[in-house]
This record gives sequence, C-alpha cells and structure tokens, in this order.
Amino acid sequence: MHTHQISAPGFNSFTGTCLLILAAVFSLFPQRASAQRFVDDRLVQTFDVKPGGELYVDTDRGSIEVETARTDEVRVVVERESYGASDADMDQLRFEFDKSGRKVSVIGRQPERMRGRENKFRVRIKIQLPEKFDVDLNTSGGSVSVEDLDGSVTAQTSGGSMSFGRISGPVDARTSGGSITLEESASDAHLRTSGGSISLGRVAGTVDAHTSGGSIKIDEAGADVVARTSGGRISVNEVRGAIDASTSGGSISAYISRQPKADCRLSTGGGSIEVKLDPSVKLSIDARASGGGVRTDLPVSVRGKVERGRLAGELNGGGPMLELETSGGGIRIESIR
Repeated sequence: MHTHQISAPGFNSFTGTCLLILAAVFSLFPQRASAQRFVDDRLVQTFDVKPGGELYVDTDRGSIEVETARTDEVRVVVERESYGASDADMDQLRFEFDKSGRKVSVIGRQPERMRGRENKFRVRIKIQLPEKFDVDLNTSGGSVSVEDLDGSVTAQTSGGSMSFGRISGPVDARTSGGSITLEESASDAHLRTSGGSISLGRVAGTVDAHTSGGSIKIDEAGADVVARTSGGRISVNEVRGAIDASTSGGSISAYISRQPKADCRLSTGGGSIEVKLDPSVKLSIDARASGGGVRTDLPVSVRGKVERGRLAGELNGGGPMLELETSGGGIRIESIR
C-alpha cells in the first residue's frame, strides 16, 4: 500500500491521519462483501420405482422432508445454501444417490474441516415418492417430516423436531433435541426425545413414548401405553389397553374405556392424578396421595382402614391392579358415564 503526501492550505497532520484511516476502512468493504456472499446450490435426482419400495436417507446434516403423491418415481431435491462459503466448500458436502432393487439410497457426507459451520450452512432434502413406501431417515443435524404414508417409518435426528402425518405402518422415531408429533398410526408407535414434548393423535397399536423434558399427550391408543417424562404433564384421552405412565414434574390424566388385561400404574412426583373409568371394568384399586386426598364416585369396595390419602379396594369384584401414586397432589377416580 502506497501513501501519497498531500500539500494544501490548512491541511495539517491530524486531518491527514483521519483521511488515511477512512481510506483503510473503506478498502475493507469489498473484501467483506465478497466473504459474505450468498451461495445457492441445487441437486436433483429421480428414480423410476414401483409402489412398495424402500427409501433410505443418511446425511451428516440437513433437514429431511418427505411428501407422497400418485407417482411411479422417487424425486430427490437437495438444496444447499450458505452465507460465507465458497463454491469449493459447497462441493465438499457431497451426496451419493443409488437404486438397488426396490431400495433407493441418499447419502450425504462432509469432511471434518467443514464441521462447525452449522450457522452458515443450510441443507434441505426434499423427497417425493409413491404413497405406498417404507422410509428410513437419518440426519445428524436437522428436522424430519413425513406426510401421509402407506408404509413404515424409522427416523432419527441428533438435533431437530419430528412430525408425521397419517402412517399406516409402525413408527419408530428418535431425536436428541426436539418435539415429536404423530397425527395417526394404524400400527405401533415408539417415540423418544431428550428435549421436547410428544403429541400423538390416534394410534391403533401400542404406544411407547419417552421424553426427558416435555409433556406427553395421546388422543387415543388402541392397545397398551407406556409413557415416561421427567418434566411435564401426561394426558391420555382414551386407552383401550393397560397403561403405565410416570412423570417427575406434572399431573396425569387418563381415560380407560375398555377392560384392561394387565395391571395399570400412574405415578407422579409433582402433580395430581385424574382417572376416568368405564363403570363396568373390573379392577383392584390402590391409590395413595401424599399431598392431597383421594376421591371417587364409583362403588369401590374398600379394603382395610379408610384414610384421607389412601384408597384400597375392588371395583366390580376386582381384577387387574390399578395403582395410583402422587407425592404432590390429589387423586380423583370418576365414571365416564
């Protein structure tokens, strides 16, 4: 950089210094604009398939969106966007596409040197496939969504939410940092999250839902339910099988409309419990409330001593055990009719 001496009336060393500083600052602008330029890249791949196939996706980063249509092909669109990456950097996140038999595979890999640029690099994988298909989706950093699908769903992400529409087959979904929603499943649902809520519509089969930091809501379960959370409320609007629900920090409500074939247990360390029963079910009841009373409007034949925070007895002659326990609230057992 060359500096030119300026001679003019009234020009002093202080003014010259200020001009030199301003010139140096403005000279940086083109470099910064170039470094922050926006890069947009799009990959498209299509495969001819028949309904009843399988999609497998495994990517080091990016959200995955699956939609269905009346089509005989799988169409994959990978959108890569970045502020601050070069064309060479974009090419380092490489995708491989393959079809073998009935299986279509999409693999996305990036080298170690590209890691740590998560805030500047955005990847979105959009897939359209036939309505009848099985999917197995895996991403190390992004959300996962699947529209209505006639097939099974297996999905896993290390950092994002998950949402599923009406799924005819079983759903097995796991995330380390986001909520999970499922509109409907005609089979079983096994859901795990370490940091979000779980919300389910109608599930015809069994439900196994675990979260370490959120609430669990189930509209309807056609079979047994296991629900676990360390920090939220559990609500099961209707269950036609046995239920095992526990939370360390919230209330529990359950609606049991059919005769359970196995023992049921509801437990909370920080809230109330409300159970609504079909009056014809046969149950043995053991309810304990350390922080409140136990109330019921059903004709329970009481065993032993009557206590304010304890109810033990039989409903309709007894049957599988219904165990209710809370350390921070009361218990209510009511008829649904």
